[in-house]
Amino acid sequence: MLQHDLATAVTRYLATADRLLPGMITGFYVVGSAALGGWRPGRSDVDFIAVVDGNIGDREARRLRVLHVAGNATAAGRALRRADPAIPGTMNGAFVLKPDLSEPVTQIRPLASHSGWSFKHGRGFDVNPVMWKVLRESGIAVRGPAPGRLGLDPEPDRLRAWNLDQLNGHWRSWAEKSLSRKPPRKPLLPAHRVALAHVLGPPRLHCTIATGRVITKESAAEYALDTFAARWHPLIRSALAHRTDEPVPGGSPEPSELPRLAGEFTLELIADADHS
Repeated sequence: MLQHDLATAVTRYLATADRLLPGMITGFYVVGSAALGGWRPGRSDVDFIAVVDGNIGDREARRLRVLHVAGNATAAGRALRRADPAIPGTMNGAFVLKPDLSEPVTQIRPLASHSGWSFKHGRGFDVNPVMWKVLRESGIAVRGPAPGRLGLDPEPDRLRAWNLDQLNGHWRSWAEKSLSRKPPRKPLLPAHRVALAHVLGPPRLHCTIATGRVITKESAAEYALDTFAARWHPLIRSALAHRTDEPVPGGSPEPSELPRLAGEFTLELIADADHS
């Protein structure tokens, strides 16, 4: 069962989708933090997989793009009032044709996807072995049959390799930029806050590589505290406090040190995962 705020957001989004694509969204599954028990009102996005039944031509493709904007208007307006460029509460998801659902996940080509400000046609990052594992095991069916009846193939044999590729691709690049003279930042967000927001991502992947489990960012903090050296604990605790909107714990690193520490921690984590 969805939390009230989450259910409201999903209902509003689906109402917009049904106006733009009447009768075509026949399955809708909440995944991500909500499915894993870590969704936070006002902080977390709403991740989903939508199943589309019917012919998708240029007209329908354009309407998917419109849905990205119209379906997230409430979240965007709220973020604008708060001057929050992260747009918390955004509906982020991928659209997959119904006949493709039973294909091995790495062979599925999504119709489209959107995340935050970004809309992509013919691509969707969430169609991957990790998200398909979450969908099959924990996905919340808002519309359509239970995930266990969809005939999903998450390709579990590819789970470890997929996570290692993410660590050595996206996350290694991010870590190296964090160690540069111009660490990553976003509009209205200084580099130290961007660093804190990213610290708990790599431990999630490390946990999946080591144990086969997919966990929340909060659980990733506990995992990292148990797994990695004590010198990283102030950084990890600071990232957890940032995630949960709690006061910064005593002994936390200075803001100016956070990008460098986050980059060094991530590179050490990647090296450990590569040799595990």
